[in-house]
Amino acid sequence: MDALTEGVVADELISIGVTPVQIAAVAKVVTDTTGWLARFNQKPIEVEDILVFSRQMHTLSKAGVPIFRAFAGLEASASKPTMIALLQDIRSSLDQGRELSAAMARHPKAFSAFYVSMVQVGEMTGRLAEVFLNLHEQLEFDRDVRERVKQAMRYPIFVMVAMAVAVAVVILTVFVIPVFAKVFEGFHAQLPLLTRALLGLSGWMVSWWPLLVLTGMAGTLSVKSYLRTPAGHYRWDALKLRLPIVGDILLKGALARFARSFALAIQSSVPLVPALNVVVVTVDNDFISSRIKQMRDGIEHGSSISSCAAGTGVFTPLVLQMMAVGEETGELDALMFEIARMYEQQTDYSVKGLAAAIEPILLVVIAVLVLLLALGVFLPLWSLGQAAAGRA
Repeated sequence: MDALTEGVVADELISIGVTPVQIAAVAKVVTDTTGWLARFNQKPIEVEDILVFSRQMHTLSKAGVPIFRAFAGLEASASKPTMIALLQDIRSSLDQGRELSAAMARHPKAFSAFYVSMVQVGEMTGRLAEVFLNLHEQLEFDRDVRERVKQAMRYPIFVMVAMAVAVAVVILTVFVIPVFAKVFEGFHAQLPLLTRALLGLSGWMVSWWPLLVLTGMAGTLSVKSYLRTPAGHYRWDALKLRLPIVGDILLKGALARFARSFALAIQSSVPLVPALNVVVVTVDNDFISSRIKQMRDGIEHGSSISSCAAGTGVFTPLVLQMMAVGEETGELDALMFEIARMYEQQTDYSVKGLAAAIEPILLVVIAVLVLLLALGVFLPLWSLGQAAAGRA
């Protein structure tokens, strides 16, 4: 058995009905023979692994299996080395007296802040089985949304690649249009204005491309550094919600997470203020988190939930009305679950129409760009004919 002390070994053995006669530490004889290349090629933990883990934890918790035995069984049945190492570390943390949420928080790449906060809600309320089922459903919903967004963005990405090729064509005009310029000099004529503008832009890009690359890299690093700061992360989260088309999807997804986790906490009889302290992390957006904290502060001062929610400015009138009805009838948890389902349905509809909303905009942009390039290349041909006729 792997444990930190002999006492932990004895407790685990006695808990399963085995009385130890002697417990002694031994040297680790199993060596890692995989090599650095095999460790480098190990597959990381993916969303599908956490989905399966959540479903298994729901089943084991619902069946009343002790958490130590549950993790031992999951570790024995796991096949991916990275997942086995994760389960071993969580089990070791539980041996040291940490809570399950604290043990999971040690692995932010595998468990998001939303996941850890929901597990913490389950620990507070004693509803871990229900929490793991909700997490499984939420992760599956998020994965489905991501796949639909990827599918919707395939055509726009193809258009963006075509635009990049078009920009390359602009650069190539440095080698094509100068031929017309030399011919025009022989006729004492001048290139069209659009062609001269394209020549100037292309020549400037070719002459200063090292500076452009360095400026782009420096700008990218600066933006990333700024976004790591609390103020930068807050402003970026606020900006994302104001983006056309995509911002509405992000807002509804975050509010759906908040409504579902808040409903679960209320249903489990957690006081409102402690529930909001935990649930505020689930939205995964600093701007909305600040509005929910504002809502929490208002509740602490004795205001109603619906009035505090109205002051945040992120909920629709229909949702505010549902909150008010829930407060009056004492069924706020049920109505919050309805709000979560409503936001999830709206997010689903918005994602389905994402491609239809983006395609016309990109088509207009690419059409204008192609028109400018075509005119820049063909106008010299037309002007050349006129110049030749004038000289004749």
